Amino acid sequence: MTLYRRKHNRGFTLIELMIVIAIVGILAAIAFPSYVDSVRKARRADAQAEMVEYAGYAERIFTETNSYAGATKTVAGLVDTDFYTYTLTPNPLVLTFTLTAAAKTGQDNDRCGDMTLDNTGATTAATTGCW
Repeated sequence: MTLYRRKHNRGFTLIELMIVIAIVGILAAIAFPSYVDSVRKARRADAQAEMVEYAGYAERIFTETNSYAGATKTVAGLVDTDFYTYTLTPNPLVLTFTLTAAAKTGQDNDRCGDMTLDNTGATTAATTGCW
C-alpha cells in the first residue's frame, strides 16, 4: 500500500493578508488622531513654559529698574517657534505687560488658540482648561 502524502502549503492566503491589513488600518485610524492631539498638547505646554519663563525674566527686570521697558523679547531670548509667534505688549504708563502666543501652522487647529499671560499671572485662552 502506497501512502500519499498531502503537500501542505505554508504561508498566508490573500484573504488572511487582507484581513490583517484591514485590522491595521482600523487601529491606525483610531490611534492617529490621539497621537496628533498629544503632539498639540506638548507644543502648547512648551509655549506656556516659554511664556512663564519670560514672565519671570520680566519681573526680574522690573525689580531692578522699576519698569518693564528693558524686558524685550530679544534680550530675554524669547524667539518665535514653528508653531507659535510671541508678541510682547508693554504698557510703561501703568507698569504692566501682556505676552501673547499666537498659534501658527501646525498648531492652528488647537482648541486653545492664542494664549496670553500678563504681569499679574492672569492667563487666557480660547477655551477654559488650557492653562
